[in-house]
Amino acid sequence: MAYVLGVDVGTTRTTAAVCRLDGARDAEIVLVVPSSLQLTDAGTFSVGERGVPGWSATGFARRVGDAVPFSLGPELCPAEELTALLVMWVVGEVVAREGEQPRHLAVSHPAGWGPYRRGQLYAALRAVGLPDVTLVSEPLAAAENHAVRARVTPDASLAVFSLGSHAFAASVVKRAQNRTFELVNHVDGIDHHTGADFDDLLLGLVRGRAGKDARVSAAECEAAKRAFGPAGQSVVVSGVEIGRDEFVDEVRPAVEHLAATFVRAVGAVQPDAVLLVGGGCRMTVIGDVLSSTVDCRVLAEAAPEHSVAKGLAVAARLVLLGPEVEPEPLDTSVLVHTRESALRFPVGEAPRPDDDDFSAPPPRPPVDVSPLELPPRRVKRVTNVLKPVGRRSSSSSRSRDDDEDGR
Repeated sequence: MAYVLGVDVGTTRTTAAVCRLDGARDAEIVLVVPSSLQLTDAGTFSVGERGVPGWSATGFARRVGDAVPFSLGPELCPAEELTALLVMWVVGEVVAREGEQPRHLAVSHPAGWGPYRRGQLYAALRAVGLPDVTLVSEPLAAAENHAVRARVTPDASLAVFSLGSHAFAASVVKRAQNRTFELVNHVDGIDHHTGADFDDLLLGLVRGRAGKDARVSAAECEAAKRAFGPAGQSVVVSGVEIGRDEFVDEVRPAVEHLAATFVRAVGAVQPDAVLLVGGGCRMTVIGDVLSSTVDCRVLAEAAPEHSVAKGLAVAARLVLLGPEVEPEPLDTSVLVHTRESALRFPVGEAPRPDDDDFSAPPPRPPVDVSPLELPPRRVKRVTNVLKPVGRRSSSSSRSRDDDEDGR
C-alpha cells in the first residue's frame, strides 16, 4: 500500500512513522532506534547502541551546521552527514518492511533553525540519495498530529511544550486559512532541566537513602520516573522506596522554571490548547503545573515522544494530496485533558523545498589562518553498508521499557 514517511531524529532516539495514502489519516509508528552511529574497523557505519568511545557519535542531529565535525576513529564527519546517514538507514529499514519506497519523506528539525542549517541538512540528504524531502519544524509537526484528531479553526493558536531527554523548547503555532500551520513564536530553553536531569534528581534521592556508592542505572531511574502515578503512590528503585510526593517536591522548582519560560514564550497569545510533546512530558507533574498556570486545555498523547514523528508523516501526506482534500476531523482526539487524572498518561510501568529557500551562511570577518589539510572524506564509501546493532524496536515488537524520553 502506498505510504509516506516521517522521520524524527532526536538526541536520544530516532522515530519513524508512516501514513497510508489510501487509508486512515492517522499515522503509525513503525521504527524506534537509538540515535547513535559507530564507525567500524571495516570503514562502515553501524546504527544502534553507543559503541567504542572515540568511534561512535550521538547527539549530532542538534549540531547540524556546526563547523566542528565529529571525530570517529580516523574520520572527521560533519553533524549533517551523520544525520543524513541515519535518515538513509531508517528509510532503508522501512522500505524493507513495507516492500516499496515511500512516496514522500518528511524530516524534523528544531524550530530555531534558520535557512543555513536547513540548507546544510537538505544538501546532506541529497548527497546520500534522498532528494525528495520536506523539512518540517518540530512544533508544526506536533500541531499537524493534533489536527488529525481535533478540529482546529483558521486563526486558532496552539502552544507546544516540548521536553525531551536533552532539550526543552516552547512554541506557538497558528492555523492558516489554507489549513496549514505557521510558527508564531519559539524559545529554546537554556539552562533548563530536561528529562535526563530529572533522572539525575531521582538518582540523588535513591543514593541519599542507599548511600552514594549504591549501584543504580540511569535506565532504572528513567523508568521509575515515568512510573509515578497519583499522589500517595511510590516506586521502588534498587530496593529503595521513593514516594511520588517526595519526587514531586524535589523536581517542582525545575518544573516551575520550565512553566515560567513557557508562559513568556506564549506571551499575549491566548492559545486554544497546550500540546505536550516529548518523553519528558510523561511525568504527570508537568501537566499539573501547566494546568495551574495557563487558562486553556493541556493535552498529551499516551506516548508524547511519538507526536512529532506521527505529525511528520501527516505533513508528508499533505504535501502530496494537499490540505484541501482532507476532511475536517471530528473532535475525537485521543489527547486528554491533564486535569482528568483518571485518564491522563495511561502509563505506569517501566515500560523538498526549493534551493532558493536556502541562503549562504552569514558573512564572517576575515581571519588569516594557515590552511589545514584534511584527510579525504570517505562518506560515499562508508555509506554503502549500515548495519543495525543493539536493540531496535517497532510498533509491533517493542516493549514498554524500551521507550525512553526520545528527544
